[in-house]
Amino acid sequence: MPAQPQKQQQHHYPFYLGGLSGVMAAACTHPVDRTKYLLQVSSKPQGMLTTLLDTARTRGIRSLWDGVSASVLRQATYSTARFQLYDMIRDRAMEGRNGPPPVWLLAGCAGVAGGLAGLIGNPCEIVLVRMCTDIAKPIAVQYQYSNGLQGLYLVARDEGSAALYRGVGPNVIRSVIMNVSQLAAYDSIKRALLSTRYFTDNVPLHLTCGLLAGTIATTLCAPVDVLKSRVQSAKGPSAGLLNIISTGFKTEGPMFFMRGWLPAWVRLTPNTVLMFVFLEQLKRGVDYYRGQGRPSLE
Repeated sequence: MPAQPQKQQQHHYPFYLGGLSGVMAAACTHPVDRTKYLLQVSSKPQGMLTTLLDTARTRGIRSLWDGVSASVLRQATYSTARFQLYDMIRDRAMEGRNGPPPVWLLAGCAGVAGGLAGLIGNPCEIVLVRMCTDIAKPIAVQYQYSNGLQGLYLVARDEGSAALYRGVGPNVIRSVIMNVSQLAAYDSIKRALLSTRYFTDNVPLHLTCGLLAGTIATTLCAPVDVLKSRVQSAKGPSAGLLNIISTGFKTEGPMFFMRGWLPAWVRLTPNTVLMFVFLEQLKRGVDYYRGQGRPSLE
């Protein structure tokens, strides 16, 4: 598939499409996302489905969407930044080049974009983790934010603005890995499959690419994701990264790095699939509006 037409189309798409597709996907998968955070900060072995059903039974179905406002806020900042930065950096890197971009170049562009987006999205990530894991704590130490914006305000007011960047190291590393294993992987897999005679640029292709990219991203991000969630959920002297790693090794063994892998996969893979399907269809909608194509779920 020729790279130059793709570059030109991507360059002219509205900057907010990536964030919008991320918001739409996150709204669908938030219950599993919330369960993933609960498992990552818990030291008790418990299954994903058991945790999800227990929450629904004891606190009601609506509680599964606790923290969704922070999730929407995070996607509106983090995903908007990472998609737009990735497109901009990739397009700039491809100036003067012929042929499709090599995998290493896509990975480099995605990594830089992911790191910058991780910095931008870290404050909302702090609030998201806290809102999703509040019920795992005693009432006396719960944060009890009513929504994402209030959470941002209270963190800055009560703990100082520096607290909004607690855990920024693991979060940036995770964002770099996530972007490389998700955006760059999706682009590379899509191009490889389109070069065969078995796929065309339609929803089945987007589903396949999203499934593979989501599995790669889940596995590579699992250790950093666990550390990030525990650092951002912790409070006081125990919130240090080295202390969390040491405690995790002593009490749970080295496999604590993979705690929550299954719910992470169940959440991230459908989320990745939905995000890219939504994004591709939003782009088709923009093309149709401009008279360059037609709306279709082909």
